[in-house]
Amino acid sequence: MILAFDTYYFNNKAKTVCLQFNDWPDKDDYQIYSETLAGIEEYIPGEFYKRELPCILSLFAKIDPENLEAIIVDGYVFLDDDGKPGLGAHLYNAIDGKCPVIGVAKSNFATLDRQKGQVCRGNSKNPLFITSIGIDTDIAALHIKNMSGQFRIPYLLKELDKLTKQV
Repeated sequence: MILAFDTYYFNNKAKTVCLQFNDWPDKDDYQIYSETLAGIEEYIPGEFYKRELPCILSLFAKIDPENLEAIIVDGYVFLDDDGKPGLGAHLYNAIDGKCPVIGVAKSNFATLDRQKGQVCRGNSKNPLFITSIGIDTDIAALHIKNMSGQFRIPYLLKELDKLTKQV
């Protein structure tokens, strides 16, 4: 089982959606979990995880984690090559390292060079930036590359983004 999380913020609220699927190339066989929380704090630069992590953990608590292979988050696992933790690393620590976390980001983070993979999908010249913990970054990047869809963003991650923004 693989879980992919994303959160959308609006009117001091946060809607978090998780797609649960069984295999990296899956396209149509997935389950949706969703939760909206109120009283969300404002974004603080450099501390994004403080805003999003509680939302992910709240929804994660409602999902049976048995046979969990990996968790995908929209963002970075690490923020620099010295291991400064990003959302993904904080999530990994919050779940006591029980499964790998893969970060998929659409834009580059300049302070991170060595612990970051790049995946070009479809005909896109713009890569996705992959970071991970609990799994080798090259293997994580291969998993993202092998996800269903012919465009830059894998189909299920695009679907996740769409579902998250439906309020």
